[in-house]
Amino acid sequence: MIAVIDYGVGNLFSLKSSLQSIGEDAAVSRDPDVIRAADHVILPGVGAFGDAARKLQETGMTEVVKEIAASGTPVLGICVGMQLLFDESLEFGRHEGLGLIPGTVDAIEPRIPAELDVPHMGWNRLDIKTDSPLFAGIPEPVFVYFVHSYAAFGCDPYVIAETEYGIPLTAAVTRENVYGTQFHPEKSGSTGLRILKNFCRL
Repeated sequence: MIAVIDYGVGNLFSLKSSLQSIGEDAAVSRDPDVIRAADHVILPGVGAFGDAARKLQETGMTEVVKEIAASGTPVLGICVGMQLLFDESLEFGRHEGLGLIPGTVDAIEPRIPAELDVPHMGWNRLDIKTDSPLFAGIPEPVFVYFVHSYAAFGCDPYVIAETEYGIPLTAAVTRENVYGTQFHPEKSGSTGLRILKNFCRL
């Protein structure tokens, strides 16, 4: 069973629908016992990092996610859910993350060319950096859907894919059993569904 963590911040309906469409049994829950019993856990997220981190803490999910990650259960963070995996974010102040992957989330606007729009929104190509099981069987070129104004920096040893938006931006990361995608697999068509399927097979 795949547990999708419901902590009040996330694209839960489309994510659950995507998992069901690939034949996966998915439960959207904030019950720690349900999440602990899952074979795989997904941490979704949209909006601002600080708000998401606060809600994760208020629902008691901060320690549960850390516990699940430490147990070896595969964990996938999506969009802001991926950003929460890092040490901290500098979005509207300094906010502590889960510390599961070293790195800092910061604004892309001062780093990319001034003529590019923020947020970075729409389909963009993935530059796959390592032979990760997350991308198994996916033919290149690979295009996926992004919506973000902040990205992870200082995490080079854990980057498995980047996307080019004036500069290379972190698109996917992994550290042991913890995975993250800045893009939305549930909005990325057949490619995104294959990525979700690959995660569920880990």
